Amino acid sequence: MMDVRRAGGRYRGRDPAAGIETRHAFSFGPHYDPDNLRFGALIACNEERLAPGAGFDEHPHSHTELVTWVVEGELTHRDSRGHGTLVRPGDVQRLSAAAGVRHVERNDGAGPLTFVQMWLAPLDPGGDPVYEVVRGIADATPYAVPEAGAMLHVRRLAAGERTALPDAPRLYVHVVRGTVRLGPHELGPGDAVRAADEKGHELSAAGGPAEVLVWELSA
Repeated sequence: MMDVRRAGGRYRGRDPAAGIETRHAFSFGPHYDPDNLRFGALIACNEERLAPGAGFDEHPHSHTELVTWVVEGELTHRDSRGHGTLVRPGDVQRLSAAAGVRHVERNDGAGPLTFVQMWLAPLDPGGDPVYEVVRGIADATPYAVPEAGAMLHVRRLAAGERTALPDAPRLYVHVVRGTVRLGPHELGPGDAVRAADEKGHELSAAGGPAEVLVWELSA
């Protein structure tokens, strides 16, 4: 099964007065869709755009693995466990909310901020919160989230370059920038593919460089 979801079909969340624009891939808040609650462990894939000075004030999370990928700008993160970090393009940030944590996310820079934040359901709820940032992650270095039985792969492709996708029970492919081909499908920024029980597929960059996030999900 290969289910293509286009960027234009995302649920839009906006607060123009606050300088915030959000596009949700899954059922979220007031955009409730009982047929689009999750894909494997993945329960949210939000594209966030924050104007300079905009952000999300302190708010709680629990029993969720939050993984953030900055596309443009710098994300300021502060949480109730005492972490204060600037997250930049190429960094992977993870906040394992566990039994409960509060955090702030802001654009304190002079330019626009765009990031993708993905939420995963843990295999076992509870425990102590964990926070980490991997700086400048390489394409050949997958990022494991064992708490959710998941692995994140970053793929940066030059024009015409191909890369094999991992064989897994489920794959979630999100195009960050550029245009790629997957089988018969051409995908642009914000497009996504949910694949189950698919093997032997390749991504190829069509016409220019591309950046893609690929989740390998165990179930």
